Amino acid sequence: MREYYSITDLTREFHLTTRTLRFYEDKGLLQPLRRGRTRLYSQADYNRLQRILQAKRLNFSLAEIAGILEIYDSPPTQPALLQQMIEKTSKKRKFLKQIRRDVDDMLHEMDHIEEICFEHLAELRVNR
Repeated sequence: MREYYSITDLTREFHLTTRTLRFYEDKGLLQPLRRGRTRLYSQADYNRLQRILQAKRLNFSLAEIAGILEIYDSPPTQPALLQQMIEKTSKKRKFLKQIRRDVDDMLHEMDHIEEICFEHLAELRVNR
């Protein structure tokens, strides 16, 4: 584990552009230490970036991601905010489970198509 990461370190590690990291910084999602023009990202920034990217892959908006990060940083004292986050994550979970079912169905269908193709190939070789 390192003490600090440069912007180059993070862009290489996470396959991002410097523009993306600066964008997250502009939105307040990341707050690297500044040494002149150099940005130094802490281990906490590294972990936040992992969470940001995971949430982006799950199709959370930047506002939703900010809310998620807020919960990690210091749990809100307002039950309504927590309930709202629970509802949002529940909806995302249902959405992802449906995608999983759809992918499983498509994979099953592809197996079936492949099986038919192998059968036809076997028939063609027998008839030659």
